[in-house]
Amino acid sequence: MSLTKEIMYQAIVEKDTSFEGVFFTAVVTTGIFCRPSCTARKPKIENVEFFKTTAECVNKGYRPCKVCKPLNSLNEAPIEIQGILEELRLNPSLKLRDEDLKKRSIEPSQLRRWFLKHYGVTFQKYQRILRVNTAYKKIQEGESITNTAYDMGYDSLSGFGDSFKNIIGVSPKNGKDKCIINLERIETPIGTIVVCATPEGICFLEFADIKDLDRELTRIAKEKKAVVLEGENSHISQLKEELALYFKGELIEFTVSLDLIGTPFQVQVWNGLRAIPYGETKSYKQQSELLNIPKSIRAVANANGMNTVAIVIPCHRIIGTNGSLTGYRGGVWRKKFLLELENKEYNKTDQLSFGFE
Repeated sequence: MSLTKEIMYQAIVEKDTSFEGVFFTAVVTTGIFCRPSCTARKPKIENVEFFKTTAECVNKGYRPCKVCKPLNSLNEAPIEIQGILEELRLNPSLKLRDEDLKKRSIEPSQLRRWFLKHYGVTFQKYQRILRVNTAYKKIQEGESITNTAYDMGYDSLSGFGDSFKNIIGVSPKNGKDKCIINLERIETPIGTIVVCATPEGICFLEFADIKDLDRELTRIAKEKKAVVLEGENSHISQLKEELALYFKGELIEFTVSLDLIGTPFQVQVWNGLRAIPYGETKSYKQQSELLNIPKSIRAVANANGMNTVAIVIPCHRIIGTNGSLTGYRGGVWRKKFLLELENKEYNKTDQLSFGFE
């Protein structure tokens, strides 16, 4: 992939987020550098320089843009929104209205936009879902429907029943015996991650902006004959701790339990991926040889593509035979980030085949 100046300029004109992390734009006349997707007014092509890293921009004397904030983590929730999420996690029965948000110095319209972009629902609907999901778990743990309804802040049993059925699909009484897959969203330096876990382990871990996320969640619910609910889980708590250490460069092997959903062959391939050491890469051919199935390169590649436990099952460590990066469900820029995180000596120029002209 040879990135010419014309291709990169077109990307910034179109505010193309698929180039996030691939290059940065620096404007000679203003002394400012930006992300490719920055919404600020676009400069003339003759006034633009392109760099592969923010470090190069800073070393050249450029200042970070105040609009797109290129030194901040992409998609990471602002501090004030992280505070709201933690507040609701500790007390799901809260009903935060616009006036409550303003008291916390949060603009309600800003919060709505953030939730629609990152969670796909309004903030108010997110609160309703969280309340019902928490109630569902209480009922499954033996709490009475009546006590649960009032503990969660509902004014009547009928109102609780309607809300419960609208979100879960069945009445509180009929939902007692359903299996639960817990779901949480985790903020990382490369965007929001959606993680799901059963009592046995992590069964899903993907970036929130992947295509067909809802369809994937529906599929795992069907496979497990369960309902997917927002809520905490001991495996998710462990994963949060391990991911935090991983992104700091302090963890090289995940120990969190997994509950993989796939065919025996797919699980064999995924376990093979986990055997690739931190800081190393393999080609599809090398991977199939390690699995002792050298004539099944295409089948191995297809199984890699079906992996829905990103990072922990490191399909990002598979590259092309010629050393170039291959496709990655979360975006090639994320693959680049993960490989560079794991191997500081990774040859960025050769591996990415960038031709900055």
